[in-house]
Amino acid sequence: MPTLDDFKGQKPAWCPGCGNFSILRAFNEAIVELGLSPHEFVIVSGIGQAGKFPHYTRCHTFNGLHGRTLPVATGIKLTNHKLKVFAVAGDGDCYGEGGNHLIHAIRRNIDVKLFVHDNQIYGLTKGQASPTSMKGMVTKVQPFGVFSEQFNPLTLAIALNCSFVARAFAGDIDHLKGLIKEAVNHRGFTLIDILQPCVSFNKVNTFEWYKERVYRLSDDYDPTDRVKAFEKSLEWGERIPIGIIYRVNKPSLEEQIPIISSETLVEQKFNPENIKEIFLEFY
Repeated sequence: MPTLDDFKGQKPAWCPGCGNFSILRAFNEAIVELGLSPHEFVIVSGIGQAGKFPHYTRCHTFNGLHGRTLPVATGIKLTNHKLKVFAVAGDGDCYGEGGNHLIHAIRRNIDVKLFVHDNQIYGLTKGQASPTSMKGMVTKVQPFGVFSEQFNPLTLAIALNCSFVARAFAGDIDHLKGLIKEAVNHRGFTLIDILQPCVSFNKVNTFEWYKERVYRLSDDYDPTDRVKAFEKSLEWGERIPIGIIYRVNKPSLEEQIPIISSETLVEQKFNPENIKEIFLEFY
């Protein structure tokens, strides 16, 4: 049985008090409780403070380009769908540069678990507005306030019929851990948008700001009702819901591809003779 010590990676270089520490703890505790070992999963990340996440966890890791987390995660899952594949990204990383990849990962329903560290700011590059920054927010780069509408990832995901859509808060570790476990056990693409305060550059959306507004969805909330889920995803401001906003069961991409539905691509034997005639055409 794995323990937390089995997952210790490098010493984190995040700012003291960063919400990422809570996410790392919740993730590792969830993985231990699920009984997964380091060799059974891979974490893919891009660039940013969230992109450092796999450096601090002992497992298979791919750290790539800004906004390009999901294409790599998709390729890994299609090559070896026995692996649990986690994609970790920031709000600028995933919703900005990687927005188009997010749309099509949802459409395909690839069995990848996406955890977005949403601090509503670009933390690594020192504080400019991100897609999820609230309208009117003043930053170093937006001295007159943000003019663009605030991006709502949950509403987008539900509109695209994403199979698992949830929101969490880094200040509620036990709740976040539970959502991660639910996501891992769900078959299909999952999005957990994690509200993660940036203590260095976001002086608006602080831990105190969230604690005054965040609330857990009640036990009688039905996440299978798509219309109600869409309405719930629009709730923002004085009240911010956390929990599983929407969930639907449908076939994942890898289940629908005949050539890998029963055997992973990496396990299949390769015979060069099968393509010999094609190569000879070029001589």
